[in-house]
Amino acid sequence: EVQLAESGGGLVQAGGSLRLSCVASGFDKDDYTIGWFRQGPGNEREGIACISGSDGTGFYADSMKGRFTVSSDNAKNTVYLQMHSLVVEDTAVYYCALDPRVCPVVLGTTPIPWHYLEHWGQGTQVTVSS
Repeated sequence: EVQLAESGGGLVQAGGSLRLSCVASGFDKDDYTIGWFRQGPGNEREGIACISGSDGTGFYADSMKGRFTVSSDNAKNTVYLQMHSLVVEDTAVYYCALDPRVCPVVLGTTPIPWHYLEHWGQGTQVTVSS
């Protein structure tokens, strides 16, 4: 059974940074993509970034380029999302999701319904204060 567990969320001041982690288990490491998504208050769920399990290539949604960096540590089965220069509008629940398709497909639609991707974590809250 595939399981995803996010952590690292919390309260941060505007301008600050956070690193989120997504620990994944129960899947074939060579045939997956893990993506990061978020849903803010009153907003639709949107894609941020994803990373290929086969070669570690990162891919970003156009609107998210610049302040977010996705990386992975295969030895720890963990994917990270480093976030910099946070603004109040980044306040959201952040989710990771695992899917067998490639990154451009994983991030290829907005909003992203739950059924679009195969496995989701429970989410971690990020709150940015002004």
